Amino acid sequence: MEKRNGSSIRRRILGRRLRELRELAGYTLESAAPALDASVSRLSRIETGQQKADVHLVKSMLDLFDAGGDHWTELLALAREAGQRGWYRAYGLGDNSYVGYETEATQVLEYALGFVPGLLQVPDYSRALYDASPMRRTAAEREREVEVRTIRQRRLHSEDDPLRLAAILDDAALRNPVGGRETHCAQLAHLHTAAELPTVTLQVLPAGQGAHPALASGFMVLRFGDLGEPDMAYAEHALGATLLEKEPEVTLARLKFDQLRTLALAPVESRELIRRVAGEL
Repeated sequence: MEKRNGSSIRRRILGRRLRELRELAGYTLESAAPALDASVSRLSRIETGQQKADVHLVKSMLDLFDAGGDHWTELLALAREAGQRGWYRAYGLGDNSYVGYETEATQVLEYALGFVPGLLQVPDYSRALYDASPMRRTAAEREREVEVRTIRQRRLHSEDDPLRLAAILDDAALRNPVGGRETHCAQLAHLHTAAELPTVTLQVLPAGQGAHPALASGFMVLRFGDLGEPDMAYAEHALGATLLEKEPEVTLARLKFDQLRTLALAPVESRELIRRVAGEL
């Protein structure tokens, strides 16, 4: 199982903790920098998670800020984790990619408007979506992306590092035969099975809702649980994707998701609808 490390989330947490220790010790960036033989800009980038901090510098900072004991052990371990390469780097993805953030998350809230969420897709369904995308891919690139998606899905089955998924799926996505009839049937069967996982809560937003809070596009909210990092929102659209981190924007995303939950069928009813749609094929 791929470990939760290497993304910018770990750097952000480390930077925030180091900033808190610096301020508690009474140092400004300007007074700390010469004592650490570092530039003010470098320390600032470390504190905001934009730059990695090597273990030796972190040790010097802990010494300067007189932070021993638990702080010493915890932050050195965090610095080492933040310096490791995330598993996704081998696939050409960076720490600031969506996958980099999801790797650190403990829960994903997702509303999927036109297609099944990536964490619940079967490989042939993913292939059909990639083939239909305006972004040109070689066969090898497509297979690499399918493999990344498969690796991400493993956390739904993990006991050591589970990822919880609360997904709301638009009714139209159930009926859209992405990849043809055989793939469509396999995808619906997989959805019905995945909905029974203890890590997955799946609801279907039935047709005929009229105007509702998320007609424009699907979106996701990532939550980081034990890491203590603020939630972030992510929205994919026809021209790309947008990462949202400002609290008002993330709060709005959570509010929209909660509103959709009240409009969607309950999980048991949603599984029954999936079963009925599959039976009509």
